[in-house]
Amino acid sequence: MARDLTPGTGIRKGRLRVYLGSAPGVGKTYRMLDEARRRQERGADVAVGYIECHGRRHTEGMLDGLEVLPRVQRSYRDAEFDEMDLDAVLTRRPSVVLVDELAHTNIPGGRHAKRWQDVEELLAAGIDVITTVNIQHLESLNDVVQKITGIPQRETVPDEVVRRADQIELVDMAPQALRRRMAHGNVYRAEKVDAALSNYFRVGNLTALRELALLWVAGRVDEGLRDYRASHNIDRVWETRERVVVALTGGPEGETLIRRAARIADRTAGGDLLAVHVTRSDGLAGASSGALAQQRQLVETLGGSYHVVVGDDIPTALLTFARAHDATQLVLGTSRRGRINRFLTGPGIGETTVDDSEDIDVHMVTHEFTGRGRLPSLGRRHSKRRTIAGYAAGLVVPWLLTAILSQAHESINLTTDALIFQLGVVIVALLGGAISALLASVSASLLLNYYFIPPIHALTIGETNNIVALVVFASVALAVATIVDHASRLTSRAARATAEAETLSTLAGSVLRGADALSALMEKSRTAFGMQAVALLSRVDDEVLAHSEAEHQDDADGQSETTEVPVGADAVLVLTGRRLPAADQRVLTAFAAHVAVALERDRLAMVAAEVEPIKAADRMRTALLAAVSHDLRTPLAAALASVGSLRSPDVEFSPEDQAELLATADESLVKLTRLVDNLLDMSRLQAGALTLHLAETHLDEILPRALDSLPDPYAPIQPLDLDTAPPVLADPPLLERVLANVITNALRYNAPGAPVLVTASHHADQVEIRVIDRGPGIAPEERDRVFLPFQRLGDTDNTTGVGLGLALSRGLAEAMGGSLEVEDTPGGGTTMLLTLPAATREEPVHEWTN
Repeated sequence: MARDLTPGTGIRKGRLRVYLGSAPGVGKTYRMLDEARRRQERGADVAVGYIECHGRRHTEGMLDGLEVLPRVQRSYRDAEFDEMDLDAVLTRRPSVVLVDELAHTNIPGGRHAKRWQDVEELLAAGIDVITTVNIQHLESLNDVVQKITGIPQRETVPDEVVRRADQIELVDMAPQALRRRMAHGNVYRAEKVDAALSNYFRVGNLTALRELALLWVAGRVDEGLRDYRASHNIDRVWETRERVVVALTGGPEGETLIRRAARIADRTAGGDLLAVHVTRSDGLAGASSGALAQQRQLVETLGGSYHVVVGDDIPTALLTFARAHDATQLVLGTSRRGRINRFLTGPGIGETTVDDSEDIDVHMVTHEFTGRGRLPSLGRRHSKRRTIAGYAAGLVVPWLLTAILSQAHESINLTTDALIFQLGVVIVALLGGAISALLASVSASLLLNYYFIPPIHALTIGETNNIVALVVFASVALAVATIVDHASRLTSRAARATAEAETLSTLAGSVLRGADALSALMEKSRTAFGMQAVALLSRVDDEVLAHSEAEHQDDADGQSETTEVPVGADAVLVLTGRRLPAADQRVLTAFAAHVAVALERDRLAMVAAEVEPIKAADRMRTALLAAVSHDLRTPLAAALASVGSLRSPDVEFSPEDQAELLATADESLVKLTRLVDNLLDMSRLQAGALTLHLAETHLDEILPRALDSLPDPYAPIQPLDLDTAPPVLADPPLLERVLANVITNALRYNAPGAPVLVTASHHADQVEIRVIDRGPGIAPEERDRVFLPFQRLGDTDNTTGVGLGLALSRGLAEAMGGSLEVEDTPGGGTTMLLTLPAATREEPVHEWTN
């Protein structure tokens, strides 16, 4: 086929097969080599252009029996690198070539900057290519992956390159299984395993990457299915997935329909909810923008998506949208029209949709507003003065035309008379609407019959032809007047809709751009609606939350009126000035929704600001009580025991024993003094009398001081990467205390002979410190309990404390703006994760007073 040929060459374009991995190490390269061996066994000419095995022996074993083409060496910054030799592949010209790592950036010196461009050239030469790429290297997902993992991906490939592949196969693995592979050394070398598992290869990261890969491939499958159906002219819906479309009009029944549709979608796993509103092509929708905004928010809250389509034939637009999205069910509300209305206007949208739905199931949902609509309007609403003028014109204009035409009766025939009367009816329609035009049409028909159709001055008609002419005149006059009135109404609504849209756009923009959203909204509302003053009042105590007043108020006639609009459940918007028409009040209702959002945002910010000091004080109080009951007990008991023994008259100690007891008492009192100093500082902080010094603190300076305070100064502690980690923003004495407690806890439960690892790494604006032991570990359901007072693993060995060290450490960590959590150690054990904000060199010392 022509689309399979390389343009300008007549050569069949090669086929591309991509193994897409959800994460590094899931087995993409292995699967690619397995496919190559399978094709070679079937007689295909297969060659390896470039493979990166990363030292994995199982992957290297799959190369046995495959032809590996020579690579080319290139120099870059005084180092030598191996790259795929593109010319060697083109010269060898196998039928299938393997090219690993599609997103790789080539070393300067080759024809292309990216490996995917090399692959494009191979495909153009008619060579089939099998390649691999991980989901994090797709260009469209680059920023998403960085937010998840905290690591920017510098090597990316355009999504379109992968989408154009003839075959895409997802290589996936459960996060727990991948972490086990890493722990067994099947992915990285042993010295890199712990760091990888603690950073990029966390369960949460792997789960998120897996979901991204599944969603991306699912979208590609949907695209392929749509292309197949389009190429085979298949219009019928294929029920590959349950998709429920709910039609919204902006009416009060909308929320009922949305919730019913959501329940239908939830009955099947993976069901999709789509809400659609059909707006007219002229933009003159009669729906309430405020109601549609609330319904859209409800749809998105329930996990659905909201769409707007344009169409004058609503049933056709709904069904076209449903079929385009492979919808299996369509939810509509029963008509709000009454019986008389349905009799006058014929079948409604629901009935027409059901008749044309074919293979889409249509649900007609009843609601409390069924049959409560109004009769069709006979004309547009005008002001009282204009309505009276229209009625008067409907009576006067025909008589005025009769007087004028009577003077020229000899020179004007009946046809001209009828056309002039018809013009008068149209003018009346423009002035007063359809009802005034109907009055003018009836008057003109009677006058035309009485004064201009023989016999003159009689309501009888002598000729049948004149009867037909009079009936046609009356019908045409009424029809033309109705059309003119309708066109005038549409023009007026179009101008009104444009003004409303501009007003709402201006109001929404003021919220987004202004720092003080409420004040900006008050000022915009006052000027937009031409009011003298606008105020936002609390319903509880009439407190003025925000207001805006005109500088020069003009109320000389004393005709100012007050309009009130509810804003949520706790506030009301009060406008003082002119009387607002119903159309302005509709716009004002939509605008009140913006005010409610801004008010709620300000309220939540205020509550958060009020609660934060209370939370900080509570954390300090908890830490203080824990320290008093736990950390004072051990040194005090040791000192009392030593002094009591020395004073005992029953035992005579040798000079060596006396020296040892004195040393024990001295050591215990030194620890007690240091602890009391820290506790006094914490008590002052709790009372708001102590400034907490958050300064740039280097971990490699703090850790030795923390180790000095351990019970065993020779304990096996192995620090890693502390000197390369950036400084943290912390209070040095408090951080020393946290590290000492956590390391002491790790030593207590660590496996005999195994060192406790202390590592640090930098992620975004935070530094993560891990204390890793090889002990029995902590069950997931017990992890929160270890931070509670008086909790010890197994409730055994209380000789070294009563289990409050971790509770104290978490409280101090949170007071410094960090956190302390529990993780599993790969291969067994517990990892305590201490997270603190990173400090920059330019960042000054922070002083914070509770």
